[in-house]
Amino acid sequence: MGRLNIVLVEPQIPENTGNIARTCAVTGASLHLVKPLGFEVTDKHLKRAGLDYWYLLDITYYESLADFFDKNAGPFYFFTSKGPHRHTDVNYPDGSYLVFGREDAGLPEKLLYDNQEQCVRIPMRKGARCLNLSNSVAVGVYEALRQWGFPELEDRGQLRDYEWK
Repeated sequence: MGRLNIVLVEPQIPENTGNIARTCAVTGASLHLVKPLGFEVTDKHLKRAGLDYWYLLDITYYESLADFFDKNAGPFYFFTSKGPHRHTDVNYPDGSYLVFGREDAGLPEKLLYDNQEQCVRIPMRKGARCLNLSNSVAVGVYEALRQWGFPELEDRGQLRDYEWK
């Protein structure tokens, strides 16, 4: 399976991070959390949102954005409502890092300006500010995995009391 990395820069809402952790756990994506966090990792809301998937999670913590970039080589794709490119117009190679900013502020504009070709936007209606962070991450994760053919993911479910024909 290809390696997909999800990066949350200074997330503030534990329920969002819990939902994203669950998305990472069920898809095999690695989660990278850049401090400062707006909550404690032991927060009950974070754990509840992630349910019982924590044992499946590959998670790494960083003290700052500089620390993150010092330890990772990319390629990086910056998801932002200000992005000039659609998220579906990018080919995400193995090892991609999908980078998301704070719920209340997004990513630093200097970072976006310096990386224009890697800034992507999920299309939405004019005047709408942005999608919820956990929804945005899910959209990005599944686009990358779709491009890769959903490697190692089950794509056919089973009924509990019946069998598919």
